[in-house]
Amino acid sequence: MIGTRTEALRRVSNEGFAGLAHIAIRVLLANAVLVLCSKIAIPLPWTPVPLTLQTFGVLLIAVMFGARGSSLASLLYLLEGAAGLPVFQPFGAPAAARLFGPTAGYLLAFPVAAFVAGRLVERLFARRAAASPHRSAGWLAIAAALLSADAIMLLCGWGWLATFVGAANAARLGLLPFLAGDLAKIAAATIIARALHR
Repeated sequence: MIGTRTEALRRVSNEGFAGLAHIAIRVLLANAVLVLCSKIAIPLPWTPVPLTLQTFGVLLIAVMFGARGSSLASLLYLLEGAAGLPVFQPFGAPAAARLFGPTAGYLLAFPVAAFVAGRLVERLFARRAAASPHRSAGWLAIAAALLSADAIMLLCGWGWLATFVGAANAARLGLLPFLAGDLAKIAAATIIARALHR
């Protein structure tokens, strides 16, 4: 009887460790994807906000790793940057100062946006699988889920930038120039989400 209990406890402990290791690996992989996307950046001379693939990275890890993994990876990304690791896009203040500069609103929105995108896409896939296991979630539904997360990042970025330059200037410098690019990022992430689901 004691041996059976000990074996059961050992099995539960091993499964718990395996589950934690699996989560840790997913978070680290998602974090690496986000860091790589952040390194693709182009400075724009008329605005303190560069053109980057950071927001695409957030959407990408959300569809690849789900709500929990992507939001934890985004939090890790912010902690790494605040600690001085070279994870942020290369233009702007170093280390923790970046989290107080004109682009901080976008960065601080990453964990929330990743969670929202991941959770909405997970629900879409689960609902479609329950209704018809051989069909993937619709293009428009996935795009709408990703659009809501992208809107969180853009609006938070605009709101924070507005404290530096005013609302109208913040829209001109940190919102309007990026709308077309963000639609392209949403389309690309939607295609990837559909492919992964299949």
